[in-house]
Amino acid sequence: MPVAIDYPAALSLRQMALVQDDLPKYLLAPEVSALLHYVPDLHRRMLLATLWNTGARINEALALTRGDFALSGPYPFVQLATLKQRAEKAARTAGRLPAGSQAHRLVPLSDSQYVNQLEVMVATLKIPLERRNKSTGRMEKARIWEITDRTVRTWINEAVESAAADGVTFSVPVTPHTFRHSYAMHMLYAGIPLKVLQSLMGHKSVSSTEVYTKVFALDVAARHRVQFSMPGAEAVAMLKIPKNL
Repeated sequence: MPVAIDYPAALSLRQMALVQDDLPKYLLAPEVSALLHYVPDLHRRMLLATLWNTGARINEALALTRGDFALSGPYPFVQLATLKQRAEKAARTAGRLPAGSQAHRLVPLSDSQYVNQLEVMVATLKIPLERRNKSTGRMEKARIWEITDRTVRTWINEAVESAAADGVTFSVPVTPHTFRHSYAMHMLYAGIPLKVLQSLMGHKSVSSTEVYTKVFALDVAARHRVQFSMPGAEAVAMLKIPKNL
């Protein structure tokens, strides 16, 4: 079900949040859709769409293989692992960390259009499950996007430039991490509880997640339209003590 957002009001509130440098810089759903419109091919577009639909860090997204996605059934999901988590897993294997620490997190894929496009990409581009390592000669799980962070930033910049040439601009700088911030804010707009968002984002401490609620609090406060003023004469009448008492 689409998230209902008053777009002009949300834009105005975001401008308020931009005054504080420590608050996250994010795009709203129409802006992300517009940006993806200017990405020229399916392979590039689906990487950015994955950042947007999962809140993945760029290193998490670039590490994804076909086996990390479960797209069939009523609840499709993706399994994400950060570089830090993979390092912890290696250290645990070497006996330096206690067992039981989670190396992966699962993120539901709730947008059916995204899931359908992902299936089309895998089928159309014939993305394999495994590739042969040229150095070792061994078969390894094949990454879906065999590119670097720098390449992703180039793709984003090219899309932003194409949009600008068409008269479409974005009021925040767009980087791979912008999609992660945008995912978090979109989930809050959809009413996802903070503790659930913490788990989806892979934050060890809820304090890392609360930075998004600081932005969202501006939205809540503004939408309540709390009135502070009233006619002076009416206020005086309420407070004046009757003379016959």
